[in-house]
Amino acid sequence: MIIFINDIPVRILKETEQPELGRVNHVIDAAQEPVTQAKLIHHVWVQNVTDNDFSILLNFLDSKVPTALLSLYLSVKDYDGTKRFLRKRFKVVKAAGGLVRKKDKFLMIYRMKKWDLPKGKIEKGEKNRKAAIREVEEECNITVKVDSKICTTWHTYTMNKRAMIKKTKWYAMDVWDDSKMRPEVSEDIEETRWMSGKEVYHALEHSYKSISYVFERYYQMMEIDPAK
Repeated sequence: MIIFINDIPVRILKETEQPELGRVNHVIDAAQEPVTQAKLIHHVWVQNVTDNDFSILLNFLDSKVPTALLSLYLSVKDYDGTKRFLRKRFKVVKAAGGLVRKKDKFLMIYRMKKWDLPKGKIEKGEKNRKAAIREVEEECNITVKVDSKICTTWHTYTMNKRAMIKKTKWYAMDVWDDSKMRPEVSEDIEETRWMSGKEVYHALEHSYKSISYVFERYYQMMEIDPAK
């Protein structure tokens, strides 16, 4: 499970799991030493994380104080219990979106000064795939066909002083008709653009880590080398 908190990727691992080799530069055993913000530098793995440790870490990550942390791996003692803890701490909002393809190009939208992918909230009783199609078509004024699911992302934010966590299911899609494509300005979208792989690479420098993760998982799924 991966959660993006203040755009920092936090991977929650079962007690028996480990980060991939070379992914971390500092290891903290929460059972042996206190976890402090000063120790969270670059890529960190925290072992033996309890709900109390997790709460402390969430407070660090939610802080407006600048941090040197780039990614965080948490090995939790009770994986299912941690997910229950998250659902108690945050209000869960369900959403769906799409990575739309047109031959060798991908559709990106420019919203709130960031490059993004079209997505939106799932309506009551609506299926995930149908919600993804509806949101993409409404936000970009195109028609699409869903291929396969890519991944699920979680990211936190605050709305009306309440802690929220958005669970978004992402799908690979192919465009049917983009002859009337335009940005839906009522959704704060300023531009819709087809991008080559190279253009996407540069756009992701001005995007969210969660969007980079969606592309990463897509490339893995399709066995594509983005460097080529």
